[in-house]
Amino acid sequence: MLETILLDYLSEELKVPVYMEVPETPPASYVVIQKTGSNRTNRIDTAMVAIQSIADSLYEAASLNESVKAAMDVFEDVNPEIFRTELNSDYNYTNEETKSRRYQAVYNITFKE
Repeated sequence: MLETILLDYLSEELKVPVYMEVPETPPASYVVIQKTGSNRTNRIDTAMVAIQSIADSLYEAASLNESVKAAMDVFEDVNPEIFRTELNSDYNYTNEETKSRRYQAVYNITFKE
């Protein structure tokens, strides 16, 4: 499953915890992975994945987002199931209601399970 491959990979590469959902008691800085859609053609899978970088300050969230992008730049090079990773977009994704400082990087990933 792409989510667990990505979870394991980013957990090793980043210096913060990585989750598939926001924990009940979140740490100061962490990353959340969320698959937002997928498709399969001729047994080749594609998925859109949102990776949120959450921190106490906008600067820390932006810096963590850059670390996520650096790790994702080589994801396909170190994982044989991944054929292609493409950054779709990344942006400030601060939640104004909760004042949660976060950035989000959205990736299109082609893979074979």
